[in-house]
Amino acid sequence: QVQLVESGGGLAQAGGSLRLSCAASGRTVSIYVMAWFRQAPGKEREFIGTITWSGGGTYYSDSVKGRFTISRDKAESMGYLQMNSLKPEDTAVYYCAAARSAVPITASVAYTYWGQGTQVTVSS
Repeated sequence: QVQLVESGGGLAQAGGSLRLSCAASGRTVSIYVMAWFRQAPGKEREFIGTITWSGGGTYYSDSVKGRFTISRDKAESMGYLQMNSLKPEDTAVYYCAAARSAVPITASVAYTYWGQGTQVTVSS
């Protein structure tokens, strides 16, 4: 089992930045890929990006490419989502997720482990 806990959410102004953290615990050696998703009120959960736990390769959705950066610290079992040039439409609850094997990376149903989410609100 892997437990994930997000932190770092809050209120930011448009154009500003926030950094989210995802602390992984438990059987972290089993993590193959970590992903970030978000869900705005009344909308479906949206894929943001992924990072392979071992090699650190990343992949992003077009909606955040160039603004958001995913990283991880294996030694500390931490994942990060650096969000720059924030827009009001980035307002959502942000989740980190993890899978134990290669999965269809954009599909939320492919991920076994989820954090509780952290709220990000961007004001105009």
